[in-house]
Amino acid sequence: MAKIFSVPNIYHGENALAALSQLGLKKVAIVTDEFMLSSGKVNQLIALMPQASIIIYSEVKADPTTTLLQAGAEKCKVFRPDTIIALGGGSALDAAKGIKATLEEYDPLYHIRLIAVPTTSGSGSEATTYAVFSDPYSGSKYPLVADALLPDITLLDARLVASVPASVTADTGMDVLTHAIEALVSTEANDFSDALAEKAIALTARYLPQAYREPHDLSARTHMHHASCMAGMAFNSAGLGLVHGMAHAVGGRLHLAHGRINAMLLPLVIEFNSEMQGAQARYQQCARLMAADSLAQAVRTLNQQFAIPATLKEMGADLARFATLRGELIQAALADGCTATNPRRASEQDIDRLLSRLAGE
Repeated sequence: MAKIFSVPNIYHGENALAALSQLGLKKVAIVTDEFMLSSGKVNQLIALMPQASIIIYSEVKADPTTTLLQAGAEKCKVFRPDTIIALGGGSALDAAKGIKATLEEYDPLYHIRLIAVPTTSGSGSEATTYAVFSDPYSGSKYPLVADALLPDITLLDARLVASVPASVTADTGMDVLTHAIEALVSTEANDFSDALAEKAIALTARYLPQAYREPHDLSARTHMHHASCMAGMAFNSAGLGLVHGMAHAVGGRLHLAHGRINAMLLPLVIEFNSEMQGAQARYQQCARLMAADSLAQAVRTLNQQFAIPATLKEMGADLARFATLRGELIQAALADGCTATNPRRASEQDIDRLLSRLAGE
């Protein structure tokens, strides 16, 4: 079957935000969170659109729920924006995608331009047709994929990332690495996704430790911002794997940072998948890009460097709750759309064993 490789129009480089003043925006809804509003970053955008009518929806929280999407859509419904600007991390970007899709569902003839302005280097949502939403009752995370969720324009301005704390830099950076590695070994990997995934791995290995140690190093921040977007483009084309399938299940129910749980699961899933020769060869390719002999060990070394725990026990997570949820976690990981493109098919018993290792049992 023929495939389409789609990406947004990407503005990058010094003062990429200034592109907003050139786009002729008239009616704009800014979707963001309270921190972005209070920090002045929203006003920074507004100053670049003096001719535009603007409303702000700043109620986005981590792991946006379907309830939040409905509330955001209701606020925007009467205003009828021609453009939605998503400002923030992955949660804000995903929320904006969901609000856009909800508004367009009300009126099939209504098309809204979506502009993504990421303020973390992690989710890659600014370049994908993916969005992850949470069930407000169970905490379950559901990745959705639809062409309408791909932003039309992405603005990559590393100055927006310079103030991100070290722990968030580490968590989101390991999310970038996980995206790129899973895309490279995915059953749907292709020449286009490989090129982007390989570059994202090389950039992350080189610049993530630097951005972690020296948060105001704009060069390191810029390279990580680009790596995040490239990794997003890679997995948008190739899909992901079991790390994300399990991370959506565990992270959603135990309320753990997505990038952190990815980082903890990544070496375990690498070792599981490496029992297949084809996957092993691809992982060796990843290891070479990171100037390492063992990919799993290279990931563990980064995790140690970033103070990311190896197990839930070490993290101090609620292991009693983890135990009661175990069967549910296994089924959720198996049903997750990301698991479908993992290079090795996993059984219930396989995931159960991986969960035991994750827990530190």
